[in-house]
Amino acid sequence: MRAALALAALVAALFASAPPGATAAQSSRQPDLDARAWALIEARSGRLLAAHNAGRRLPVASATKLMTAHVALRSLPPGRIVTMAPYPALSVESLLGVPAGEPVSVRDLLYGLILRSGNDAAHTLAVRSAGSLPRFVRRMNRSAAALGLSDSRFANPVGLDEPGSYSSAYDLTALARRLLRVPLFRRIADSRRAVLRSQRPPREIETVNDLLLAEPWATGVKTGRTVGADYVLVGSARRKGLELISAVLGAPSEAARDAGTVKLLEYGFVRVRRLRQARRAALLRRAAARRRAREEKSAVDRVRSFVAGNPIPLGVAACVILVGVLLPWRRARRPRQGSDARGASREERRMVREQSRRERNGEADR
Repeated sequence: MRAALALAALVAALFASAPPGATAAQSSRQPDLDARAWALIEARSGRLLAAHNAGRRLPVASATKLMTAHVALRSLPPGRIVTMAPYPALSVESLLGVPAGEPVSVRDLLYGLILRSGNDAAHTLAVRSAGSLPRFVRRMNRSAAALGLSDSRFANPVGLDEPGSYSSAYDLTALARRLLRVPLFRRIADSRRAVLRSQRPPREIETVNDLLLAEPWATGVKTGRTVGADYVLVGSARRKGLELISAVLGAPSEAARDAGTVKLLEYGFVRVRRLRQARRAALLRRAAARRRAREEKSAVDRVRSFVAGNPIPLGVAACVILVGVLLPWRRARRPRQGSDARGASREERRMVREQSRRERNGEADR
């Protein structure tokens, strides 16, 4: 995880150092959010796409309930009916609102945990799952260690501020990614509203996650807010088959938290699309290069095969070519040699005549 965060920081630094005229680099620069920390990953691969203080340990408020859901899903079947445990709530706490002692299904408690962020639902799931809060909290921390969430530790299943209770933006995206693989949790996280069918009469609840209500491509996941944590949102979104998971921690307001999450997810969609386009272009270039190499190799192999299978015709052809080259060359040289011979004969005849003339003159003198 530390290596992934370091890589994301390096990528961000490279983008930040791009020259002003580099339009592509500017459009790929990761957004600046009004929050203490954030992280963005691709759900399928888990690849980190953007990060700021992603490994910083911070209080995470009701995002703690993601780990509560993870442990409860492993301990309790969704169809089991349990009795609502007494929960001494403060006036400002979020509640599902089922009276203590009433029967309720684990499924409805999970809907109340995620959609309504019900602290009473978290408390009941913890007690009915492990028998006591301390035992459930130990299970939470063992699960965090088993999942490799090295920057997470929990002190209660609700998410109230308490010393020693913290997580990080990166850990929350990794935990949400794990939970979204569970079909029941995926349906719960993506629900705008749900009917609690174990209640008599059944009643409908609506999500407190405004991201789900505002953006049609949003698919979850969990909000949170306490005095120590400020505003927290673990978000997820799907567009054209691409799913992203984000976590924004420590935003100063609900509006800043939601706007930052939308900005982060929009950035992720653009970035992944460009990465995929670049990857496809590189693959096409490599495929074309391999095809050319195969064609060249095939041509060479065909020549070699022809040569190996036809030695006699090739030898005859080579001889014909050699004769065709030598004959014109010899013909070109013959006229020059003939003229030289004729020149030599005339010179010899001239010398003979001169010698005869001298002899005749000598006899005349005698």
